[in-house]
Amino acid sequence: MADEITVDELAQHHAQGPIALIDVRELDEYTAAHVPGARLVPLGTIPDATESLPPDERIYVICHSGARSLRAADYLLARGFDAVSVAGGTSAWVQRGLDYETGERP
Repeated sequence: MADEITVDELAQHHAQGPIALIDVRELDEYTAAHVPGARLVPLGTIPDATESLPPDERIYVICHSGARSLRAADYLLARGFDAVSVAGGTSAWVQRGLDYETGERP
């Protein structure tokens, strides 16, 4: 099972420079609010997206509350990626008062 980190831990990593962060929600959810720099890769498209993911970097996976991101991180781990899920997801990120973006572009 994939490890989980908190949104505070994600914020610390994010502040240190670019990270591989994927958001596995659907487009409408992503458009409403997402972590700056998060790349949209809806959960159902993860199998098709693995070739475009960095094989030698930790991949942070986020969703709305943490359930979908945990499933995606488990899937990626089983395929040799270093993936972690963000517990609490984007909703926890926004509730903590951390900066977020809206719209379709990361």
